[in-house]
Amino acid sequence: MERKLIEERVIEIIAEQAMIEPVDISPTCRLADLGVDSLGLVECIFSIEEAFNIAVPFNANTPEQPGFDLSSVGAIISEVEKLVARQAA
Repeated sequence: MERKLIEERVIEIIAEQAMIEPVDISPTCRLADLGVDSLGLVECIFSIEEAFNIAVPFNANTPEQPGFDLSSVGAIISEVEKLVARQAA
């Protein structure tokens, strides 16, 4: 899957959760700054898994654990790209 398509879809998913327009989200944005709380984060993860048919290594009970970088929108996009590539291999 093309990087641009992944980026656009991830941003759409986050924008839906944050209830803002996708154009208002840049790769440098952090989810907390966009108003996405822990429940919204879990919803984003579920939506990403469904949209890309991937399994995101994320545990809502220990969100600080390594495995999936949630530090910014760009980091999330990069992580999704890796999982999509791994699945396609």
